Amino acid sequence: MKRRFLSLSLPVFILILSCSKPQNEVITRQNVREVLTRYGQANPENEVLIETDFGNMRIRLYDETPLHRANFIKLIKEGHYEEAEFYRVFYQFMIQGGDFDDQLDYMIPAEFNKKYIHKKGALSMARQDEDNPDLQSSSTEFFIVHGGKYADYQVDEEVKNLGLTLTPEQRETYMTSGGYMSLDQKYTVFGEVVEGLDVIDKIASVKVYQEDKPLKKIPLRISVVGSRQ
Repeated sequence: MKRRFLSLSLPVFILILSCSKPQNEVITRQNVREVLTRYGQANPENEVLIETDFGNMRIRLYDETPLHRANFIKLIKEGHYEEAEFYRVFYQFMIQGGDFDDQLDYMIPAEFNKKYIHKKGALSMARQDEDNPDLQSSSTEFFIVHGGKYADYQVDEEVKNLGLTLTPEQRETYMTSGGYMSLDQKYTVFGEVVEGLDVIDKIASVKVYQEDKPLKKIPLRISVVGSRQ
C-alpha cells in the first residue's frame, strides 16, 4: 500500500513554523506588572552566575521581589546581556553593569523591602533620578554593592539622618561586612552574591578615569543556573 504524505503549500508551512516558534513577549510601561508576574510564575529560577575575567559570582535572587527577579531572568534568557560589561566602578561604593547602549522603554515598579539592605554583595537595580517620583527601577542596568565598613557611631548617624530602621543583625552586617546605607529604601535590592565576594573587591579596585570608568573593559557573562531553596 502506498503511503500518502500531507503536502503543504509554502505560505501555510511558514505560518505553522512561525506559530510554533516561542515568541518573546514585549514589555511596555502599561503591561509591565502583568507580563512580569506571568513570566515569573512560569520561570521560577532564582540563581544566576556572573562570569568575569576576575572570577565568578553566584547570585541568589529574592522571591520577595518578584517583578525584579522575573525581569532579570527574562533578560538573561532572551540574551539581552550578551554584550554586557561592568562600565561604572566606584571603590567602596559599587560596580554597575549592563548594556548601556541597549535600553528598554519601561521601568520596574519599586519593590522596597526592609528585610534587604545594601550590604556588601547586594544586587540592586539602578534608576534615573529625574521625573521618577515613585523611584521605579531601570529595566536593564544593575549594580552590586562594594561599600565599606561602618563604625558604631556612623551607623547611628546614618540611621538618624536617613530615617532608617535596622535590626540588630543588619546593624552588625554594616559594621562587620560593610555596605552603603544611603541607598536603602531608595533602590530595590533584589538579590545577593552568595559566592565570589572577593571578585567584587578585585573589580572595584581596577584603575579608572573620569572618576568611574574602567581603563580596560570588564565584560561579563550572565547565565541562569537554576533554583536554590
